[in-house]
Amino acid sequence: MCGIVGYTGTRAAMPIILEGLKRLEYRGYDSAGITTISNGKVNSLKAAGKLRELERQLASQHLPGSCGIGHTRWATHGKPTTENAHPHCSGTISLVHNGIIENYLLLKKDLQTKGYIFQSQTDTEVIAHLIHSLYDGNILSAVQKAIPKLHGAYSLLITDSNQPGTLICVKHQSPLILGFGDGENFIASDIPAILNQTRQFIFLEDSDLAVVTAQDCQIYVNGIPVERPVKTVSWSPAAAEKDGHKHFMLKEIHEQPRALRDTLRGKYVDGKLVLDDLQLSHQEITDIKRITLVACGTSWHAAMVGKYYLEKYTSIPTEVDIASEYRYRRKIIDSSTLVIPVSQSGETADTLAALKEAKSMGAKILCICNVMDSSIARESHGVLYTSAGPEIGVASTKAFTTQLAALYLMTLYLAQQRQQLNSTQIAVKVSELQAIPDAMEQVLRDSERYARFAERYHNYPDFLFLGRSYNFPIALEGALKLKEISYIHAEGYAAGEMKHGPIALIDENMPVVVIATPSEVQDKVFANMEEVMARKGKVVAIATNSTAPEAVSDTFIVPEVSDELSPLINVIPTQFIAYHIADFKGCDVDQPRNLAKSVTVE
Repeated sequence: MCGIVGYTGTRAAMPIILEGLKRLEYRGYDSAGITTISNGKVNSLKAAGKLRELERQLASQHLPGSCGIGHTRWATHGKPTTENAHPHCSGTISLVHNGIIENYLLLKKDLQTKGYIFQSQTDTEVIAHLIHSLYDGNILSAVQKAIPKLHGAYSLLITDSNQPGTLICVKHQSPLILGFGDGENFIASDIPAILNQTRQFIFLEDSDLAVVTAQDCQIYVNGIPVERPVKTVSWSPAAAEKDGHKHFMLKEIHEQPRALRDTLRGKYVDGKLVLDDLQLSHQEITDIKRITLVACGTSWHAAMVGKYYLEKYTSIPTEVDIASEYRYRRKIIDSSTLVIPVSQSGETADTLAALKEAKSMGAKILCICNVMDSSIARESHGVLYTSAGPEIGVASTKAFTTQLAALYLMTLYLAQQRQQLNSTQIAVKVSELQAIPDAMEQVLRDSERYARFAERYHNYPDFLFLGRSYNFPIALEGALKLKEISYIHAEGYAAGEMKHGPIALIDENMPVVVIATPSEVQDKVFANMEEVMARKGKVVAIATNSTAPEAVSDTFIVPEVSDELSPLINVIPTQFIAYHIADFKGCDVDQPRNLAKSVTVE
């Protein structure tokens, strides 16, 4: 959720940190602040609201110094006020924090008995005072003593004005990366924050504590120095810019053909699927008796489509769990269970916790995610990376379609290893998948048609999305997108369930988006549309030329592809519907209220 940026070097820190925070705005936040160190002095400025408010104040109150830290806060403990914004200070110590300290009240009471006065309602200020209470002139020693007293998830970035030029950071169940330049170094909670500064990164692991100066970096685990590999990230800085589009979300919708081609590249060689990073032996794959997919939000919808793929082609019983629910129920897991976590960021807190629990019970873990060396990727036995590139808009688009493609590839690979599909069958299916980007491009040419649709439909207070089979999850995803960014109430339903409740809502004020592309249940879907129209509901059909229904209010034509791959195509009209309605209403498309891109706390 929140964003962290740190810099130490020879340049002015404040502009670099501010630019980095701007690149993290997509994560969702409600206040921001920066601290720099110069001449042994702490210079700090904080503001509630968007970064533009902090930037306005910085125009008249420059923060000098070549070392500093910055933060965008998403309120958990305490309202989104200037007092609760980070950084928080105690004496010479300043720090920023992502995560939640679960035992902060106990720590706070103890610190109050020692005379510490609190200026905020946050759990973060507790950490600053705790470190200060243990400080004897050596900031590293104080941090090392404080860490065992903290319970919860956190990433910390700390400065001490007595040691200018030095940054200390700690990672525990919340993402944090180091970036390396020439005579300068960077720290951030996500790659896009500093991608314009460097492509050389270390991805910190849980329990890592790093001491970073302009010239050096030393990482410790429990006080013992350790080495972490430096990785080169291939994303270009331009990949995190709007590239002429009005919003990041619109840019990312249009990037889906490219993202899909990149995800497929190198996965099919000489007539065989090659997914070496899955790291499971032929015997381990053969021994799988049960599969569970765990995910949250949009990734959960992708996982639901994956269930159809896996059961159809591997004949392995497969279930899909919302990660936050999976964590808190009794599970039946053993070494013959395969668990597939699906996450865009690779840092989703509930999905990561579900993974760890399943792994501790003996399950094999193969994850699908978009961020190299993310926590979920590192914790898994094997990984299938999507190649969506950075996704800035909070409402996921290209990450979703690349997840669908990855789930399809993983399914075919498992079927190949278990000899349930032969090489000819796999060749046909891979060829069909490789043709999807071209079909996507046909849909993307109709963007303006959806803008005209938005003019006529933006005032409706409720929408219903219906789909069946592979496209039932797409109905859920379409409804999610609309409510996420336009704040219009929307529900997704399996079309066959309409008569079991939602039909009571249908009248002339209820647009119903129906996915009606060719399928084994096409006639059933058409019957559902007739039921809607008989009650004066407005049917908006997503269909092909061969299935375009008559007498409906609106039809969006998409290219005809196989039923199992149609979700990759049919989701794009639902993305456009949500985007253009939200844009017409003047909503903040890329940063919808109350939402964050990466949910890294429970």
